[in-house]
Amino acid sequence: MLKLISIRRAVSIGVTLLLAIQSGTSQAALSLSGTRVVFTSDKRNVSIIVRNPSLDIYAAQAWVNTEADDTTTAVPFIASPPLFRLDPGKDQQVQINGLPNSLPTDRESLFYFNIQEIPHTNNITTNVLNIALRTRIKIFYRPHTLQGSSVARLQELQWSVLKVDGKTLLKVNNPTPFHVSFVRLEVLVNGKTVELKQPTMATPLGEQTFDLPDINPMPGMQVVFSAINDYGAYTKPMTRPIQTAR
Repeated sequence: MLKLISIRRAVSIGVTLLLAIQSGTSQAALSLSGTRVVFTSDKRNVSIIVRNPSLDIYAAQAWVNTEADDTTTAVPFIASPPLFRLDPGKDQQVQINGLPNSLPTDRESLFYFNIQEIPHTNNITTNVLNIALRTRIKIFYRPHTLQGSSVARLQELQWSVLKVDGKTLLKVNNPTPFHVSFVRLEVLVNGKTVELKQPTMATPLGEQTFDLPDINPMPGMQVVFSAINDYGAYTKPMTRPIQTAR
């Protein structure tokens, strides 16, 4: 009988843990007032609102790091307050303060704002796994001397298709000083539409390539793309010709 009770208890704990993991990974309890932050170099700080729409109490930790997502690389930003309590239905303003830096002045630099929620625990509930979930959004540090806007200069992107080691690649050259975050990227070829899944971001003054499986380069190819603007909204789709490498 003791063995049977132990088995049932183990199964019960396992189910509880599984449900906690599934619910935790589906959606964070805390939310942010934006999906990205644009920090222009002539500002001392920018603010973002952290909201707790849930019925639970949370502690929250805020910090800024690089794309490498480490805790050792120094960054020219500090979040304040770095740790705070957030009661149900309440908001907290977090300031991202700029520090003296030697970042490039001819292009944007990319960093990330992190907010990690820490659930409140008590001594009454047992056999429950509390998971500290994290939300991570991009910070674009933008020199205030840059000309034009990120959306207005989307038309400057240059597209080409080439063969490398037997693979067909779509290449985008970004001559602008702005990052371009794609939300839609399709290739029109021979009456067909080929959708590229989860395209990466085009970096300033750089080039990116995307795999085009089962596609042979041919004249008349076009690309249809849409990007995310400074406010998190999607731009209108743009259609541009694709140059075929010779």
